[in-house]
Amino acid sequence: MLQIFALCGGYLELPRESMIRDAPPSRWTVPIPCFLVVHTRGRLLFDTGLHCETMTNMLGRYGEERARRFGVHSRAGDDAVSQLGRLGLTPADVTYVANSHWHFDHCGGNESFPDTPILVQRREMDAARSPEVLAQGRYRPSPPDYDHPLRYQPVDGEHDVFGDGTVVLFPTYGHTPGHQSLLVRPDRATRLVVTADACYTRENMDRDVLPTIVSDEAEMSHSLRRLRDLRDKQGATTFYGHDPRQWQGLPRAPLPLA
Repeated sequence: MLQIFALCGGYLELPRESMIRDAPPSRWTVPIPCFLVVHTRGRLLFDTGLHCETMTNMLGRYGEERARRFGVHSRAGDDAVSQLGRLGLTPADVTYVANSHWHFDHCGGNESFPDTPILVQRREMDAARSPEVLAQGRYRPSPPDYDHPLRYQPVDGEHDVFGDGTVVLFPTYGHTPGHQSLLVRPDRATRLVVTADACYTRENMDRDVLPTIVSDEAEMSHSLRRLRDLRDKQGATTFYGHDPRQWQGLPRAPLPLA
C-alpha cells in the first residue's frame, strides 16, 4: 500500500508579486510543504524545508539581503525532522530524500539526513557549481544548505524512485536550471502531482502567470503547461508549491493525503 503525507517545512513572509508577477505590491505568508511517500520498498521525503536556524538567526545564516526580504514565521515543530516524528519516524527511517531544487526553503534540512541518498537533477547540481551560471544572477542557490558532504545522487530527467512506476521524479526546468517535480500513483486510477516551485499557487496555473524568480522563462512556461496538462487532461490531483489557501485545507501528518 502506498501513502503520501504532507509535512510542514516552515512558513515564509515575502512579496506576493514575486510569486504572481502582476499582483499589486503586498506581503503574504506562505507555507513550505514537504511530502513523505511511504512505499512498500521504502520512504521518499520530497524536499526538506527550512533550516531550523532561520527562526533565530536568518541574518547570520543568509545575510542582510535575504533577512530583509524574507520574514520567517515558523514555530517549534515546523521542520522536516519534527514532522517525521509525528509519524514515529527519524531521518534514519527515510530511504531517499529528493530536492526539487536548491533554494534555501527546499533544501534547508538536508544536513539532517547525512546517511540518506539525496536525489537531485544533475542539471541543478551542475548549475549551482557553475561560475558562469551564477554570474548571470538568475539562479541563486543556497550553499549553506546544500554544500555539505552528503550522499547526493544525480539523476537525469525522469527517475523512477522505486522501480515500479508509482513514484517518479520528473524535470520541470525553468524556475531553476534543474528543478524537478514529483508524480505519485497510489493506484491505477489516481495521480498525485507535487509541483514544488514549478507552480507556486493554483492562480499561477489557472491564469498562466509566471513568478519573477525564474532562471529561464521559456522553460518554466513549458513546465507549467506540462503540469496543467497533468491536472486538466489527465485528472491529476495537484499540490502547489506555496499556496496558502490549499495548505489550509490539506490533511497533514500524521493524517495521510492518500
